[in-house]
Amino acid sequence: MGSSMAENHPVGFQWVMEARHKGAKVIHVDPRYTRTSAMADYWLPLRAGTDIIFLGALINYTLTHDRYFREYVVHYTNAPIILREDFRDTEDLGGIFSGWDKEKQAYSPETWLYEGAPSADSPSGEKAGHSQAGGGHGKDRGGEAGRLYKYNDDPTLQNPRCVFQVLKSHFARYTPELVERACGIPKEKFLQVADVFISASGPEKTGAICYAVGWTQHSKGPQIIRAAAILQLLLGNIGRPGGGILALRGHATIQGSTDIPTLYDILPGYLPMPFFGSDSQKLESYIKKHGSETGWWANFDRYIISLLKAWYGDAATQSNDFCFNYLPRVTGDHSHFGYWLDMADGKMEGLFVMGQNPGVGAPNAKLQRTALSKLKWLVVRDFVETETASFWKDSPEVQRGELNPKNIATEIFFLPASGHAEKDGSYTNTQRLVQFHEKAVDALGDNRSETWFVYHLGRRLKAKAAKEPTPRNAALNALTWDYNTHGKHGEPVVDEIDGEINGYRVENRTLVSGYRDLKNNGSTACGCWIYSGMMPAPDENKARKREPHGLYGHGWGYAWPSDRRILYNRASARPDGKPWSERKKLVWWDEEKKEWTGHDIPDFTKKKPPDHKPDKDARGDDALAGDKPFIMHPDGTGWIWVPSGLKDGPLPTHYEPLESISSNPLYPEVPVNPVAKKMERPDNPYAFEGGDARFPYILSTYRLTEHHTGGGMTRYLSHLAELQPELFAEISPELAAELDIQHGEYITISSARSAIEARALITARIKPLLVEGRNVHQVCVPYQFGYKGLVTGSVPNDLLAISEEPNVRIMETKALVCNVKRGRLPQGKAGLEVWKEEMRRPA
Repeated sequence: MGSSMAENHPVGFQWVMEARHKGAKVIHVDPRYTRTSAMADYWLPLRAGTDIIFLGALINYTLTHDRYFREYVVHYTNAPIILREDFRDTEDLGGIFSGWDKEKQAYSPETWLYEGAPSADSPSGEKAGHSQAGGGHGKDRGGEAGRLYKYNDDPTLQNPRCVFQVLKSHFARYTPELVERACGIPKEKFLQVADVFISASGPEKTGAICYAVGWTQHSKGPQIIRAAAILQLLLGNIGRPGGGILALRGHATIQGSTDIPTLYDILPGYLPMPFFGSDSQKLESYIKKHGSETGWWANFDRYIISLLKAWYGDAATQSNDFCFNYLPRVTGDHSHFGYWLDMADGKMEGLFVMGQNPGVGAPNAKLQRTALSKLKWLVVRDFVETETASFWKDSPEVQRGELNPKNIATEIFFLPASGHAEKDGSYTNTQRLVQFHEKAVDALGDNRSETWFVYHLGRRLKAKAAKEPTPRNAALNALTWDYNTHGKHGEPVVDEIDGEINGYRVENRTLVSGYRDLKNNGSTACGCWIYSGMMPAPDENKARKREPHGLYGHGWGYAWPSDRRILYNRASARPDGKPWSERKKLVWWDEEKKEWTGHDIPDFTKKKPPDHKPDKDARGDDALAGDKPFIMHPDGTGWIWVPSGLKDGPLPTHYEPLESISSNPLYPEVPVNPVAKKMERPDNPYAFEGGDARFPYILSTYRLTEHHTGGGMTRYLSHLAELQPELFAEISPELAAELDIQHGEYITISSARSAIEARALITARIKPLLVEGRNVHQVCVPYQFGYKGLVTGSVPNDLLAISEEPNVRIMETKALVCNVKRGRLPQGKAGLEVWKEEMRRPA
């Protein structure tokens, strides 16, 4: 679900086909019939934005038919844990959970805590993990709201307030009938697929769920993934071979760019960026807030102090909090959309754009391009002149007279960048697998790698700061920036950067063997604790390895942490340490050697026996029993219930997309996620909730195999341009007949933001769905087109709205509303008038 793996992740999909040849069943749930659907045993088209109803019905089916893996659920999840008496579910309150503050439009998580878990409010009074400024990308922060290792439980699962019973009640109305009515999937089809998938459970069987941005880019994206996690925990499919939830990344190193982040609210290794507030003024209070008394995050201090030593070297000492106050503070929404709206309002002076093309690749691209005109300066690094770099002279806004190049004061610096094959480096894929790639050819002319650019920019800034030793420049002057260079252009030696990321002993610069070697006293430095162990010796960069062996490919690249191929793999053995079955054995307790062993690196303390019972006052990993596999959680369990850390509730709940053709079938009074942010304003308008007569059709977007993200990499390549020469929109034969549209002719698609034109691709791959007793049509558009390159066209992202899901601030691009008309969109000002006329129609 949420992906077309065959088209967008074909290298990984070959293993799905291998499994199918060996008897596995492949199920594809997607609004469109794609190459993935063609290779699947079952294809179920659903209404975009109703994934939680579908997954919730699978959860309900599992529970009501007693198909859950009971021994796994009782021992390894928090299903037996009893909740507080004052918790109220959405079923009790008509669509919201207890703790809702209507004035602040936010939740307090206190009533979501376990019974017996004391609250752990921060000194500032803020509920930890629920800052409105944060984007939620940091480490699992549920333990911050309470001491979750203290709880009452009922292993019989009968207590009405235990997680298991609350879960049953919460999803009781997610029935096959609701799936048929709201998703458009016939009841019989759902039941057939439910039985197939849920049979992949128990000691002998497992099943996996794969997703991509078809799940994440929703106003409730993390909660969709949470629903999948609940289902997999109930089936015992986490930490076991053939199980899991696999996030399919649409770019080679999207995983790597969150591990060592390009996100504003985290530091490397998912350590939270400090916020502006009383609990971030001192390192001690920051550690107290984000660390944990029990579980692996009790080592939080080791990771942050080692990071500060890597960045600030000798300047970072215990007496100055290891330069903790040199780190910037989060003061508000500094996400892409937060600062882009600030840019549109004239609050930003300059911007670096590297590795992206927001001029066509971001939602409400019209606003994005217009906002660039408010900057004083803009730096774009790319190997072609993108729409972002040339917005000032050839954008649709210029053609329509909305922008005048003579009035744009933005000074633009376009710097040539190297392509993938022209630079050394590494990338991290879906499996957390870090792989090194060597440069194949030298870059032409002035093209340079990002490593070169950032290093030399930093070197020049440090030289400038050294001449001005002011308090403002103290952090820059302290920054370690001493990498050796090579070649005629002075390219940094990337193995030295990898060595710093791996970590070393400060005294003698010897590399550490892994994150267990890191200390909290300043004697170790480490650029990213989860990558520690990737390069344990100067001549041993494991990311370079290409000698796979064994069942799980050890010896090919390096999977963080510690080269584990399956996380939480202690769950692959029974509570007593023996494999669930011979067929599915992965790691197990070796009674003779008194240690964990197996086909993978055990994700557990090697010498901790299965029957270990912690002392009452135990802390850290020692406080977790020998049958608690989920070591990153303070209670050691897999979280069916999230006590804190999610801003929109402890359980997934269906809400309609922010733009929808219908009302919420479960909670009519709460149609959309109450915590999601529309960012609605005159330059980012929305259709009306619950159905807007101007926009009667569902709009969804997707990727093409032949074109990549913003298109700069692919629309300039002749062989790819020939394969996908023009923008199109997929519509069903039924909708085409209704609107008298012929295959291949132009159509105009409009939304509350803009209008575009595309060729009509009339295909049975898009089917009308019977939803709430009426036929519903979906329109699907690929999003990689723009107005530059060998192939050009309208910008589909002009149709989309800027919005922010509350936990990670991602936009909703997979379920909106639109209108479709036959004929081309006039060029220039006339096209603008056509869209304005659409907006004037009765809603």
